[in-house]
Amino acid sequence: MLLKEIRAIAGETLVLSPHDQDAELVNTSWFGAPPHERMGLTSDEVVAAFEETAELLRDQVATAKQPGPVTFYVWHDGEAGQLRCSTRTCGPDELPFGSPYRVTSDLHAIVTEFLVDRAPGAIAWGQLEPVPFEPAPDADEQPVWVCDLCS
Repeated sequence: MLLKEIRAIAGETLVLSPHDQDAELVNTSWFGAPPHERMGLTSDEVVAAFEETAELLRDQVATAKQPGPVTFYVWHDGEAGQLRCSTRTCGPDELPFGSPYRVTSDLHAIVTEFLVDRAPGAIAWGQLEPVPFEPAPDADEQPVWVCDLCS
C-alpha cells in the first residue's frame, strides 16, 4: 500500500506558485504504515518508489515551464511516525522547516529509520523531553533528501 501511495503522488496535480508558498502546501504528503507492512518492505523498494515519483514530477515541471528552482524532498517525522514528502518552488537551502535541517543524498537512511520504527509516533516515557519555545542552537538537524526537479 505504501509504495502505491508514494507512486500516486506523480498522478496528482502539482501546484507551483512561487508567489504564494501557502498554495504549495497541497504538494505535501505524509505516509504511515503499520508495523507488519513496514516489516514486509525493503528500503530499496521505498527508495525506488520515491525516485520514480521524482522523475515523473520532473516531467510535470518541464511541461509547466516553471522558471526558477523546484525541489522535491523527503524526510522522516519520527514524532508523528510518518514518512513525508513535498514539492516546493525553492532551492534546497530554502525549505520551509521551522527547525534546523541538513540536506542529504542518503534517502536509504531516512527510509530505513522509518521502516524500523516499530512504535510509530510513540515516545517512550523515559525519552520525553521538555519542548522549548524555539529550537536550541545545538538542536539535531533533520536529515532531508532533496531532488532538483529542474535539472
